[in-house]
Amino acid sequence: MPSNPSRSLETFANPAPERDYCIRIRVPEFSCLCPKTGQPDFAELLLEYVPDGQCVELKSLKLYVWSYRDEGAFHEAVTNRILADLVQALAPRFLRLTAQFNVRGGIYTSVVAEHRAAGWSPPLPVQLP
Repeated sequence: MPSNPSRSLETFANPAPERDYCIRIRVPEFSCLCPKTGQPDFAELLLEYVPDGQCVELKSLKLYVWSYRDEGAFHEAVTNRILADLVQALAPRFLRLTAQFNVRGGIYTSVVAEHRAAGWSPPLPVQLP
């Protein structure tokens, strides 16, 4: 197999560190295992972040997400763990991770976790006529 799952998140230098801008990454094929039944849980992840010095390299993110495929985790725990790992690797100004899990037993679960760097606040939106 040419690639293997990995918990290593690679980064590269932010090409515009002087500016606040948002990077949005959609991961429609996240999966992990239910820690109670061992059955697969599927989710779509939406990562939104304002980088500071570093941006996440997408192939490493793909391999990182893949590393959860055979791991049992509650929705809340896995969402917060992914957020913590991304914050540790990137030290972003802001990061929001939304995990929308597919239906299981008639119940949909969405978990939203956020990080804000100390002292950072979002710029005011521009109102155009």
